[in-house]
Amino acid sequence: MISYSKIAPDWWDYTTLDREILNDAARLTAKDIEQMSRPGFTVKFYDTVQDFYLAEALEYITAWAQATEERPTGICGPIGPTEQLPLVARLVNELNLNLRHCHFWGMDEWVIDGKEVERDFPLGFHKADMDLCFNLIRPELRMSEKNMHFPCMDVTEYVKSWDQAECLVMQGGQGETKHWAFNDPVKREGKYKDVPPTPEEYRRLGTRYVNLHPITLMQNARTSGGGTVQNVPSEAVTVGPVETWKAKKVSIWHPGHHDNPFGLRLSTLMISKKLADSRVPMSLLADHPCVQFNFLRSGIGACDVEMH
Repeated sequence: MISYSKIAPDWWDYTTLDREILNDAARLTAKDIEQMSRPGFTVKFYDTVQDFYLAEALEYITAWAQATEERPTGICGPIGPTEQLPLVARLVNELNLNLRHCHFWGMDEWVIDGKEVERDFPLGFHKADMDLCFNLIRPELRMSEKNMHFPCMDVTEYVKSWDQAECLVMQGGQGETKHWAFNDPVKREGKYKDVPPTPEEYRRLGTRYVNLHPITLMQNARTSGGGTVQNVPSEAVTVGPVETWKAKKVSIWHPGHHDNPFGLRLSTLMISKKLADSRVPMSLLADHPCVQFNFLRSGIGACDVEMH
């Protein structure tokens, strides 16, 4: 019998997994994680913060450098981690990389009162991308606004844009619900009251409006607002698995301060062993043909008991 969440009983999440899987993940050492690559899933470690974020920024440059008029290319980028974004702008400027044939897809955006937030919303993802990256690029090198795609409640144009250029990389972090973008586990209601969606059902989801898991609200309050959860919207619009599978590569970056040591281990184990389960949305990437997990070695941590 599947148990109820220890954190949010009205939702599915990783706390409802079999305890054996949870314990196996907690026991993994950094050396174990390094050995979990397999065909279609690559694990990489970085020894310094500088190398980590530079490598993350270079994924933008590598994707954009391949763009031509006949074959426009781009990257789908996250808000979190964000430390790479100013580096992207600096590299574009220093390399004189003209982005006229390049594309960018934002991953998600907050929703309030049935509408995506305005561009000046302090926690807004569109605002962060512009402030931390695109507004720092010299005007003559910037991509046109029509090549910058941000999700909104009317997803029509955003969804179409995924067929207008080739997304070479979808880059992201990992949330504490083990999500990429805002692909959280679902609520226990309707047909999913007693069983979660199958991996096949979840992978059929495209860009859409979502209610956010309570864990996600607390994480965003912690990482972006000093814990002020009252300022974090509980709804969003997010890129879905359908679009994710259109990306040639999915690259996930683990600096160690977005999800915790246990979460990093759990998703790595499940993808490596192909244990796809919608209660751990990140695990569904086990079936994507090209996934890379990037770890900052100092952020791996441990799952040992340590009282404070």
